[in-house]
Amino acid sequence: MSRSRDSDACPGALQVHQAADGALVRVRLPGGRISAAQLATLAGAAQEFGSATLELTARGNVQLRAISDVTAVAEAVAAAGLLPSTTHERVRNIVASPLSGRVGGNADVRPWIGELDAAIRAQPRLADLGGRFFFSLDDGRGDVSGLCADTGVHVAPDGPTLLLAGRDTGVRPSDVTAALVDIALRFLDLRGKAWRVTELAKPVELLPGAELGDPFPPAQKPPIGWITQDDGRVTLGAAVPLGVLAARDAEFLAALEAPVVFTPWRTVLVCDLTEEVADVALRVLAPLGLVFDENSPWLTVSACTGSPGCARSLSDVRADAAAALDPTYPVHRHFVGCERACGSPLHGEVLIATGTGYQVRRS
Repeated sequence: MSRSRDSDACPGALQVHQAADGALVRVRLPGGRISAAQLATLAGAAQEFGSATLELTARGNVQLRAISDVTAVAEAVAAAGLLPSTTHERVRNIVASPLSGRVGGNADVRPWIGELDAAIRAQPRLADLGGRFFFSLDDGRGDVSGLCADTGVHVAPDGPTLLLAGRDTGVRPSDVTAALVDIALRFLDLRGKAWRVTELAKPVELLPGAELGDPFPPAQKPPIGWITQDDGRVTLGAAVPLGVLAARDAEFLAALEAPVVFTPWRTVLVCDLTEEVADVALRVLAPLGLVFDENSPWLTVSACTGSPGCARSLSDVRADAAAALDPTYPVHRHFVGCERACGSPLHGEVLIATGTGYQVRRS
């Protein structure tokens, strides 16, 4: 499938999108990782210049809406260390197994996150990647390989294998970071009018001699609740209803002064806590609306922005999704306001607003 426009309209911290409710800023967080101080900065910017909310994205990034002073927000983001490159800021899209190095997995992929991010920023040509092109680093548990990233690695017990569009190529890289950068550069050579690997007529041309296997299945549930780390400390995993985190709640998370990871399922992990701190944090955070129950119906619905934030939307899809909570419904449901179906997951139903109700998108 060809790209529908010749220029990349994907927003960032500098190139913003003018939505119906004002400027939309998207801050890339490679691996979804953010420090407590950085999270506090984003929460403060959202309250001072925006809608007082942080929106979590399907790439583990964060959006700030209704921004009244784009320059001030960009300066705050840069001062917090979240804008290490002005030329490559929209292409630093790296998803990684959120619990890697803390719980299970065949390898700790966290060092690769920093190495790959630095390598992307160091290669001038990669600034030409589209803002939706992304990389995945799966430590072998199969959580992010199923997201069908443009390219990535999946670590088997005997080592990493390269992926293209979520498919195993059978190619074993000697240098993971170099191999992924090479694939991205080759994509730029071959893409024509394509923005994503799945839009290429023959994706396998990115790795001559490779054979594509079956796609990895998408993960059905993110890590939620009290999670004991391999070192005995605790990670708390919380669902954020419809991916909208109140800035005030983000400040409470930041006050724990612990590493935070935003996941591609619009959930949040607070890591490396002692049991005593984790117990107190649960008592404080649960009443705020963060969800620590893996069986909560909030994990069965998601939605795009919808009205009034998006001018294209035919309905307030977030309100409709909240009203449709049903713990007995057999599949995940994603409510969208128009045919673009922004943020749609790879499993379950996508319900498209018609103006008089919803219809299921046909594949």
